[in-house]
Amino acid sequence: MKKMDSENVNQFGFGTRAIHAGQAPEPVTGAVMVPIFQTSTFAQESPGKNKGYEYARTGNPTRTAYQDCVASLEGAKSALAFSSGLATTDAILHTLKSGDHVLCCDDVYGGTFRIFDKVYRKLGLDFTFLDFSDLKQVEAAFRPNTRLLWMETPTNPLLKVLDIEAITAIARRKKVVSVVDNTFMSSYFQKPLSLGADLVIHSVTKYMNGHSDVVGGILATSNSELYEQIKFFQNAVGAVPGPMDCFLVMRGLKTLHLRMEQHQKNAFEVAHFLEGHSKIEKVIYPGLESHPDHALARRQMSGFGGMISFYLKGGLAETRRFLEQVSLFTLAESLGGVESLIGHPVTMTHASIPVETREKIGIRDNLVRISTGVEDAQDLIADLTQALKKI
Repeated sequence: MKKMDSENVNQFGFGTRAIHAGQAPEPVTGAVMVPIFQTSTFAQESPGKNKGYEYARTGNPTRTAYQDCVASLEGAKSALAFSSGLATTDAILHTLKSGDHVLCCDDVYGGTFRIFDKVYRKLGLDFTFLDFSDLKQVEAAFRPNTRLLWMETPTNPLLKVLDIEAITAIARRKKVVSVVDNTFMSSYFQKPLSLGADLVIHSVTKYMNGHSDVVGGILATSNSELYEQIKFFQNAVGAVPGPMDCFLVMRGLKTLHLRMEQHQKNAFEVAHFLEGHSKIEKVIYPGLESHPDHALARRQMSGFGGMISFYLKGGLAETRRFLEQVSLFTLAESLGGVESLIGHPVTMTHASIPVETREKIGIRDNLVRISTGVEDAQDLIADLTQALKKI
């Protein structure tokens, strides 16, 4: 059997690369799936001479295959995997020093805000959170000591779509490294590196793995200098994923293109249903023409994903009642699995953000976030219908 040349796999389409990139049959046994190299160390032929691996924190063949696959999907030269999305964030922040300044979008994952504000601010980094929708405001916020620009798009949980190309162009002019958290769109629907970002990151816990059974993170880049810096911290700090987790994410990646299409299909149906319901104040979904950034989303993304946020008519009591009544939707943190999840940002994912900050940007008591799974859409709508009847 003629094997696919792994060096030329990038000529193929997304689905082919998701299944084959970095994942040639194992040469010793011919195993089609990359083995789980469940080992902590590797035998050396002589002192200092090995077969490419010496210690599993530094490198593992299962992790290498996983990293190579994601690099291909993101159109990057290299990728580095970590034990969580926040471990990925931590490794990037290790490239900075006390006194450096970071610009960050104001609507951001609560865990990102927490590590910025509660951990690294104490270590001497300075952070400015602002609305990246206003490009003039973004450009004016740079300082001589600004070293990093951080954004999510669409944002979490308000699903604002930020102009990656325009914002990263400003960062390049200022000689500042730009990072895009691509978790909500996955590698399938959005390509931040092609739009000018220096680094793209994912919480692979979400769509990239897609089965709610792994916690992990990954970054990809074509900047060799940044790659070497962060690779040093990957090894030196040691927050790396185990081989079983790497194997599971690769398994998930093989169906990423299929899952994302179904997530989006269901999200459209659910969003249209919610938009027409009398007990819903406002629906936020980039695929709807009512979304203020819809035109940008169409230009920047190849799809709109499975995340929906909406405001119920009422306050905390009504929202709590509604969330207690759903049955097919699971009330839980996280997102991106094949099962539909529903959450309350104020008390769950964004509870670590100060109340005044939440209220300023619109994370109110009646805000609900949905991760639309791949079940039958009519069953999801029926579940929401019965829950809405009870408030």
